[in-house]
Amino acid sequence: MAPVSEDVSETKNLLDKLVVLKLNGGLGTTMGCTGPKSVIEVRDGLTFLDLIVLQIENLNNKYGCKVPLVLMNSFNTHDDTQKIVEKYTNSNVDIHTFNQSKYPRVVADEFVPWPSKGKTDKDGWYPPGHGDVFPSLKNSGKLDAFLSQGKEYVFVANSDNLGAIVDLKILKHLILNKNEYCMEVTPKTLADVKGGTLISYEGKVQLLEIAQVPDEHVNEFKSIDKFKIFNTNNLWVNLKAIKKLVEADALKMEIIPNPKEVDGVKVIQLETAAGAAIRFFDNAIGVNVPRSRFLPVKATSDLLLVQSDLYTLVDGFVTRNKARTNPSNPSIELGPEFKKVANFLSRFKSIPSIVELDSLKVSGDVSFGSSVVLKGNVTVTAKSGVKVEIPDGAVLQNKDINGPEDL
Repeated sequence: MAPVSEDVSETKNLLDKLVVLKLNGGLGTTMGCTGPKSVIEVRDGLTFLDLIVLQIENLNNKYGCKVPLVLMNSFNTHDDTQKIVEKYTNSNVDIHTFNQSKYPRVVADEFVPWPSKGKTDKDGWYPPGHGDVFPSLKNSGKLDAFLSQGKEYVFVANSDNLGAIVDLKILKHLILNKNEYCMEVTPKTLADVKGGTLISYEGKVQLLEIAQVPDEHVNEFKSIDKFKIFNTNNLWVNLKAIKKLVEADALKMEIIPNPKEVDGVKVIQLETAAGAAIRFFDNAIGVNVPRSRFLPVKATSDLLLVQSDLYTLVDGFVTRNKARTNPSNPSIELGPEFKKVANFLSRFKSIPSIVELDSLKVSGDVSFGSSVVLKGNVTVTAKSGVKVEIPDGAVLQNKDINGPEDL
């Protein structure tokens, strides 16, 4: 893609056409937190949401533009988010929120909506996945409001992807080439074998998700030789095109059944993914982006990476440390004792240095002192009933620790 000129007025013109939308419907439950996932502290006491607001505020200050931030909440996160965004009233960012749809869970063995069987509390309902972003943006009235302000594109991304920052090169390319839709993809590694991929099918670019692959082809789908890229869920979409398609009821994305068990009842949630909409837009493209644009925090092992010396934080942007020569991040496996954020934090006096780490595997009752340095391949295993404490200042290089006697 062609670079963007240094001309501030050209950049301002581009940014004046942009809306940034973050998918904010998820809860932090898997990481042991209550409330929206976007309010988990990521680094230096700042939450996902703090970093997002800081990034856009810096853009707006630097170029004298007014890029708005839109949060798509679910009924699970809406009330909390409304309270939380009040703290940004004095920032140079207009923050908008809207609620995505709410669908009834289906009782699996009868195929009837659960609420109609008397399940009237909120457990009878679910948010139907991020494919719902397009109709919900329209239904909220926000889509028409942005179009009337001259906005042309929305940049949609997961609120937990720290790498999803505004990229002027992509925006400029889409405007010049009249691409109605752009999906950011990145080369697949062994850590991403479940990620959706782009395929050419029936003359259209389409998204293929693992849930759509027959069992006998799943290993083929996971192959990084056959399918070399995966969807980051960073999406750029033309606002007029969204309006046209939603009004024509033309966005018929594949439905992905998501089986769950709630209060002992087997239910089905019917969901759609925003990436699957790619086939309905004209001139849709995928763009291969550097891995740095995909930095999701799904578990405490990701939090360890982001809080460590592997990254630095400048103006809300999380940037990789140049001292790390290996292009890929270390693989980190932490046992269940580290699953919840509070437990994770209590087990590290300070986050170890991992610039030279290749892999870390921790299991059992293990805790780390301050200023620990990890290099190469390190395994720390505490047997049942044994506590292993890594002392302050310890340097572990290519070590396999199976008890206090190995330290």
